[in-house]
Amino acid sequence: MHLSAPVPAHDFPTDEVTSALERLTRFVLRLSTRSDLSLTSAATLATLERSGPLRLTELATREGVTQPAMTQIVSRLQEAGLVVRAGDPEDKRVVQVHITEAGSAALAERREARAARLAELLGRLDADQRAGLVAALPAIDTLTRLVPDDRPAAHRAP
Repeated sequence: MHLSAPVPAHDFPTDEVTSALERLTRFVLRLSTRSDLSLTSAATLATLERSGPLRLTELATREGVTQPAMTQIVSRLQEAGLVVRAGDPEDKRVVQVHITEAGSAALAERREARAARLAELLGRLDADQRAGLVAALPAIDTLTRLVPDDRPAAHRAP
């Protein structure tokens, strides 16, 4: 369903939806198994996988961290063989960060572990609850696309 105008806040349970989405975010984070990847490192790899090679400054902006913090993250990922730094073919002065095959494999392994845990928990829901989750997927997908990945860090919530 496409809405042409925003629904007035008094006609929509915005607080309840916000609270549920916050709980969902915490839930997804708890699905992760212990690994060598921090949440920020995993998010950085996912951004590179989704967006392709990026300059360090652009990567820092997208992840909402400072450039020095991103430099440290990329250095640790590079030491682990999960990313490489390479020159930009269009501008030899620019260095871009690329995800490696090992980085993609680490992300896939993390996602598989999370999916296995989720499948186990979904098995505890009844058929109507599972159907409700599936029915909500298009709206969740649309909602997540309303805020671009590349918004400046200054606009991110603390």
